[in-house]
Amino acid sequence: MNRMTELKEPIDQRLAKGARARATIARRAAELASVDGLEGLSIGKLATDLGVSKSGIATLFGSKEALQLAAVQTGRDVFIERVIVPALGVPRGMERLRALMERWFAHIDESPFPGGCFREATLSEFSSRPGAVRDAIVADHDDWLAFLTGEVRKAQELGALVDTDADLLVFELDALFAAANIARQIDDSARVAAARKIVAKLLAE
Repeated sequence: MNRMTELKEPIDQRLAKGARARATIARRAAELASVDGLEGLSIGKLATDLGVSKSGIATLFGSKEALQLAAVQTGRDVFIERVIVPALGVPRGMERLRALMERWFAHIDESPFPGGCFREATLSEFSSRPGAVRDAIVADHDDWLAFLTGEVRKAQELGALVDTDADLLVFELDALFAAANIARQIDDSARVAAARKIVAKLLAE
């Protein structure tokens, strides 16, 4: 083993360890923020919760804003993994659109975050707070709605929902899922069921 290889392996190991630590901290930050809000995130509280040093978290993230942005990215990644990726295996059109709705409801019903849907919680919290965190949250939300609108239009190209305004339908779906998320958080299963029925009616061909 030459000298360059000897140097590279420890460096690679440190980078991998740092990446794992960042991912663990960002995931816990997202979990806490789903309950306490992103503004409620505290490096000190997070350090105590995870049993690590405040300086260690500060070294990895540099600032509270960077930690908030990492939490937003984690929330986005989890949503994509749980809602979008499974539906991509379903043929495009109404079948995929309904699969997306089922995965979206499952994300609310069995949320990986204690405060429910991370996107809904943070969007409400930062809607009137300009800055990098708000920009990231809004961009994530806009990306999702644009993706969903594209799926509706593909279904229309295939002959479904022909008399439907795609943008209006997606707006209605987004509002229904926001309401369903609140209903789930207050254990109002009747309203979650009502949201399911309305969504099914909206997607009736």
